[in-house]
Amino acid sequence: MTAVGGLGHSLPYLIPNVWTATTIAGVVVLVELGVISWVRRKFMDTPWSSAVVQVVIGGVLVFLIGILIGSS
Repeated sequence: MTAVGGLGHSLPYLIPNVWTATTIAGVVVLVELGVISWVRRKFMDTPWSSAVVQVVIGGVLVFLIGILIGSS
């Protein structure tokens, strides 16, 4: 699933227009985060609000680290 997720938000960048590709990749990431929250709630008995908060915080941290690495 990691490979599918990585491909899901990388493949849109084959589109020549970078803004269109970024928008599609952003939507894919939001769907991925929603699915991860659902899996945590369904199979790990995590309350829905807690699962969403944990996944969103994790997503934000990954995003910020990506910016930090990219700017170095």
